[in-house]
Amino acid sequence: MEVKELTDKLIELAFAEDIGDGDHTTLCSIPETAIGKARLLIKEEGILAGVEIAKIVFHHFDKNLSVEVFINDGAHVKPGDVAFIVSGKVQSLLQTERLVLNIMQRMSGIATTTNKYVKLLEGTKTKVLDTRKTTPGMRMLEKQAVKIGGGENHRIGLFDMILLKDNHVDFAGGIENAIHGAQKYLKEKNKQLKIEIEVRNFDELNQALNTGGADRIMLDNFTPEQTREAVKIVNERVELESSGGITFDTIRQYAECGVDYISVGALTHSVKSLDMSLKAIE
Repeated sequence: MEVKELTDKLIELAFAEDIGDGDHTTLCSIPETAIGKARLLIKEEGILAGVEIAKIVFHHFDKNLSVEVFINDGAHVKPGDVAFIVSGKVQSLLQTERLVLNIMQRMSGIATTTNKYVKLLEGTKTKVLDTRKTTPGMRMLEKQAVKIGGGENHRIGLFDMILLKDNHVDFAGGIENAIHGAQKYLKEKNKQLKIEIEVRNFDELNQALNTGGADRIMLDNFTPEQTREAVKIVNERVELESSGGITFDTIRQYAECGVDYISVGALTHSVKSLDMSLKAIE
């Protein structure tokens, strides 16, 4: 399914759960012919994300709404900044307000958090990756926000990469079986997907290296000292990713070990939304 199709389905579902059989508050208090304007006001410092999606939401609901953008996705914003002004039927403005804010606040919070992690890694070769720990239905937008914040997307879902995690390895009967099974599957299905395998200790790391076939190895819950040793052992033969319990306070330590990637679930699973409002103006 394409990104646009998924976004359209998300917007339709969001309107369905919010408006139902009608926004009776707006319909009873605002004439259908009333025209007005509203501005997106930033109330907290951070990285702006969701402007382009907001335009899609407005036009999905009412193609005659007009959006004048002053600040684009990815910009650093501060309290008092006005990102855009939207004008058109007041009924449409009121019925789209909450969905636009929900999306933009969430996306901007993710972009802001991601950007803080990215800045911590300046001067290293390490890139920050997101995970699948996203809000159901919102993944495409949340991963887009990670990119806007300067991070990188891991896989989008279960379909665009082979990631053999601990449970896959255990159920498959070990590292070698898991990798060989992945290779056999890709050959039979004629698919070109990267293979990544998670290892929990040096024994599994050496098994993965001896088996070969993996494009990337994920070091799960390794300490910084263990990670540094693993980097030496691998010696750039495959990409290395650190994962598991890495925080804002420890991420720099892991990056300085020389890994290629660090995946951080906190980019999407426990983010504070960025404060902003959509208010009527004269």
